Amino acid sequence: MTTHKVGIIMNGVTGRMGTNQHLLRSIKAIIDQGGIRLGDSEVIMPDPILVGRSESKLAALAARAGVKRYTTNLDAAIADPANIIYFDATLTGQRPAGVRKAIAAKKHVYCEKPTATTAAEALALYHEAQAAGIKHGVVQDKLWLPGLLKLKYLIDTGFFGKILSVRGEFGYWVFTGENDKLQRPSWNYRKEDDGGIIVDMLCHWRYVIDNLFGEIKSVSCLGATHIPQRWDEAGKPYACTADDSAYATFELVNGVICNFNSSWSVRVRRDDLLTLQVDGTHGSAVAGLRDCVAQHLAGTPRCVWNPDVDSPIKYGDGWVTVPTKEVAENAFKVQWELFLRHVVKGDPFPWNLLAGAKGVQLAELGLKSWADRRWLDVPKLG
Repeated sequence: MTTHKVGIIMNGVTGRMGTNQHLLRSIKAIIDQGGIRLGDSEVIMPDPILVGRSESKLAALAARAGVKRYTTNLDAAIADPANIIYFDATLTGQRPAGVRKAIAAKKHVYCEKPTATTAAEALALYHEAQAAGIKHGVVQDKLWLPGLLKLKYLIDTGFFGKILSVRGEFGYWVFTGENDKLQRPSWNYRKEDDGGIIVDMLCHWRYVIDNLFGEIKSVSCLGATHIPQRWDEAGKPYACTADDSAYATFELVNGVICNFNSSWSVRVRRDDLLTLQVDGTHGSAVAGLRDCVAQHLAGTPRCVWNPDVDSPIKYGDGWVTVPTKEVAENAFKVQWELFLRHVVKGDPFPWNLLAGAKGVQLAELGLKSWADRRWLDVPKLG
């Protein structure tokens, strides 16, 4: 058995997302399954080293994950030739510094998004990585959610006919912290700490739209800070300086209109925390995180508007569940496996730092659209 042992510097994984999705549910899960099998006699085995500022937190996390290596010295971890991949899950404002150190050391780079606080810097990181000849990728996890995989299957098989529009609804009620425990960190609601839902979610909607529906031509976005005051992790009140809700419309080059509402100030009255409704000439579908339902033209009821009588139509009954043909794994883990194959075997991996820069670009344009109160074209990046 040939084993490709891959040293991975995991910077910033003591945070919620880094711990749960990237370390425990991805890298540890890959190790526990015996690595990534490339055939009967070849396997990729991750060898992570955890990096952060608190040695006690790193030690506790390493013990929890069964990881032997951890350090507070990022430079030493980068200098170690056994570590060939640098992964960054630090705060957005800190990310470019770590990525640039890794690029300078010729490490392959995989990182969370947003990749930078400005589109110019995000694009610069892409060009620097390209010039260094390294392999690079950006987390675009929602593409591997079971519900979106089923939706993509419907698209690929022509179920919709001509797609007309997409309606995305995302969000949930995030408690203020005054009387209930927070379920998101307080920095999310401070602009000075790179918080805000436009910066966070428009990066997601960029790759979802690009990969499923088409190229974005223009954007109109309205943001709002519906909750002006929250309480932080120490129970102290603070002013919310970042947007907690975003109402965005995207016009695609192919004519499809996408409308995405994102909010941390909304109570859920839909099938899931994220739902995408796609309407086409031959059918419609609604996808959530794991499930997807569809209604074909032949099964579409004839609706007549009459507010004076109860509707005889039970609208939910006319939809069928798209079957689960195979069990989908954790979306973060799936993309990690693809990136590791890309590094070791050269398999294709299009979700690179350029894709990450496109997400930052759209978020930046969303903020400008809100400030200017107008539509903005989305220039091509390259």
